[in-house]
Amino acid sequence: MKILLGVVLSIKMHKTVIVQVKHFFKYLIYKKISYFFKKYYVHDDFNFCLKNDNVYIMEFKPYSKTKFWKIIKII
Repeated sequence: MKILLGVVLSIKMHKTVIVQVKHFFKYLIYKKISYFFKKYYVHDDFNFCLKNDNVYIMEFKPYSKTKFWKIIKII
């Protein structure tokens, strides 16, 4: 099971939030660290999340075609 840390971008859907996660990678030749952002559709059982909250998300069973993640902790 993967656990990621991200920021909530959107709370407009019912029981679904969009979370942005920052991923780091390193160029082996240039020795430079770079990053990119990825958005995940995440299941929120009770609609507790607010915009700009930091959350931990965990890979979980599929809830729909695009939702494979669940919120486990709001920071």
